[in-house]
Amino acid sequence: MKPEQTLHIALFFTTGISLQIWDQLGLFDREVALYRRLQRCGVTVSFVTYGDNLERKYASRLPGINILSNWWRLPINWYCCLLPLLHSARLRKVSLIKTNQLHGAVNAMRAARLWRKPCIARCGYLRSHLIARDYGPAAPITRAVCKEEEHIFMGADRIVVTTQAMADEVATRVPQSQNRIRIIPNYVDTMLFSPPEEKQYQYDVMFIGRLEAEKNLGALLAAVSSLEIRLAIIGTGSLGPKLRERFGDCNGRVMWLGTVPHSSLPEFLRSAKLFVLPSLHEGHPKALLEAMACGLPVIGAATPGIRDVIHHGTTGWLCGTDSDSIRAAIVHLLSNDELRSRLGTNARRYVETQCSLEHILQQELNLYHELCPETNSCRRERR
Repeated sequence: MKPEQTLHIALFFTTGISLQIWDQLGLFDREVALYRRLQRCGVTVSFVTYGDNLERKYASRLPGINILSNWWRLPINWYCCLLPLLHSARLRKVSLIKTNQLHGAVNAMRAARLWRKPCIARCGYLRSHLIARDYGPAAPITRAVCKEEEHIFMGADRIVVTTQAMADEVATRVPQSQNRIRIIPNYVDTMLFSPPEEKQYQYDVMFIGRLEAEKNLGALLAAVSSLEIRLAIIGTGSLGPKLRERFGDCNGRVMWLGTVPHSSLPEFLRSAKLFVLPSLHEGHPKALLEAMACGLPVIGAATPGIRDVIHHGTTGWLCGTDSDSIRAAIVHLLSNDELRSRLGTNARRYVETQCSLEHILQQELNLYHELCPETNSCRRERR
């Protein structure tokens, strides 16, 4: 009998993404939370990022996690090509390789094949949906991205998706992958994101997200521009300057708060009566889940990703993507205290049972042991 080995996972970041970018976007603590908890279960963790030697400064914030990055400052195409060899000393010793998203999974799969490691392709959203929306389903770039996704689905040992709808689509596109698909939702730290002991409102409506076209923030701003309510917007993005130029601050009723550290988000969420996410498309939206964990009643567009989370009239309220529908939903909920209270309570309960960090941690460990049964990490977190 072979002696048990320590479970060691290598997480490949999305192509072009680094710890520094996570930090600048206020996502650092959210993204590393699972891996800090895995360490407490005896799992060794390595991060494979696309940053340069500035990544070393994060070592003090990630004790025990190995940071592997582009220390050589190679052009990104060269780095992607040589990555399995550049980090060979560490990668040849890991138990399995996992991707954070599909974009970049090809690099992870090449490393997994070279060093004969099982590979988990995690898919928080389908990039092909975003490309198809921007360029059309028949565009060459859309076909190329679809082909790459299907290549990954064919080659990965396990495919992790966040929703049943995504699992169904992957199985339809690549029927051979059906038995390798696992559904593991995005997680929320429900200890950090929790309802307030006492409700004190600063804002009527809260939005958190990137200021990009798919988030449909323009429709939300148009919806509230004629209402006497206060809207807080947290996030940055390429459309920020245009939106601010077009809508301004609506006579002081719209607050553009920019980037907020993840650890500070609960305080902002607890100060709002409603959370609204009017996106045209989502994967499994973390900001929505975090708002629900804080006991906020949530309004979301009835679009892919959002309608997988919100059960209309039970855990939240669905609306259209147009400003009139968004406005009607906001007015309806703001005028009904009992409905808001019931939706918020149900939303919190949903996240606790389906998406808590503790729940997802156990699912992750089960998956790792499914692929690496000879490893000896504990099945429960050490306190």
